[in-house]
Amino acid sequence: MHDRIRHSIVGFIDFFHRPFARIIPTQTFRYLACGGSNTVLNIVIESLCFNHLFHKHPLPIYGNLAITAEVGAWIIAFAISFPAGFILSRHVVFPESNLHGRIQLFRYALTTATFILMTYLLIKAFTFCLPMINQTVRYTAICIITAVLSYISQRKFTFKTVDKEVVTSEP
Repeated sequence: MHDRIRHSIVGFIDFFHRPFARIIPTQTFRYLACGGSNTVLNIVIESLCFNHLFHKHPLPIYGNLAITAEVGAWIIAFAISFPAGFILSRHVVFPESNLHGRIQLFRYALTTATFILMTYLLIKAFTFCLPMINQTVRYTAICIITAVLSYISQRKFTFKTVDKEVVTSEP
């Protein structure tokens, strides 16, 4: 079952890759397709939770303690899009990686946390250093920067392929 689902997703993405095959490598296109789809999933879930689950109101936790509807919606969206992104990256984009799944998951969590922090810091830096540029333009630039760096870190760190060296023992 797992292989059929993976094969279907890869076939679907590769069908749309054909017109771009000369300019975009297959793995990069798959990363863009999976990452873009996962981003859309995240946005849709966040919007549905914010507007319909929380009705734009804070979520009471305990006593007077509450979290904002924005944060609550982000947590739920993240809880769904994080594993979806990991599964797509592991099985569709970087299936050749021979690292153990638990190592890949740990590294994926580490890079995700790093890019959440980086996005926050870039928003603050761009807002402070480039106030004359439109917020949407600044955020788009941040998304492009983090997407490129995320692809590189996933390819070279999270889902890298390690050489299986044969260890010979000498008598």
